[in-house]
Amino acid sequence: MSHLFAHLARMKLIQRWPLMYNVRSENVQEHSLQVAMVAHVLAIISNKKFNGHFNPEHAATLAMFHDASEVITGDLPTPVKYFNKDIEAEYKKIEAIAEHRLLDMVPEEFKQDYQALLCSEYRDDEYTPLIKAADRLCAYLKCLEEQRAGNSEFDSAKKRLETTLARHSTPAVQYFIDYFIPSFTLDFDEINRLL
Repeated sequence: MSHLFAHLARMKLIQRWPLMYNVRSENVQEHSLQVAMVAHVLAIISNKKFNGHFNPEHAATLAMFHDASEVITGDLPTPVKYFNKDIEAEYKKIEAIAEHRLLDMVPEEFKQDYQALLCSEYRDDEYTPLIKAADRLCAYLKCLEEQRAGNSEFDSAKKRLETTLARHSTPAVQYFIDYFIPSFTLDFDEINRLL
């Protein structure tokens, strides 16, 4: 018997942005789906526009599992996680323990299939920046959605993410920002009028 999928099903119970007032709460499961969709399109953009060589489906699958360990650790807020180098290093150790605990739940015959999905140490390094970029973009989109709903609580997070995205920008990320993000500042009727 394996408890893996019973644990993964609890991703919907882990709330993101726990130290901030949210107009609409967001859980890790829905966030992971959005990151998977954005990672998928970043891979496609990279391949078709900038001579990349990513497998979009692999990128999406890695992204679906990128926060899976949070079913054990919970979502530690960014200001806490990166408060100083000591806390960051200790949290990385905790994350690794949680990742391995999930991997231990995988039946032996499937462990190799799940290593890269559940444990960051087994992930292909070329996909890591793409998944991180998708994660940051989705956090930025959350900020835009909260601001659009009149919530100024996300103003500082939005500025921090803009700086981080600019610092770690790739042509594919910039393409996504230029072509997809403007729609997130529109309401539903405005989007439909522009179709």
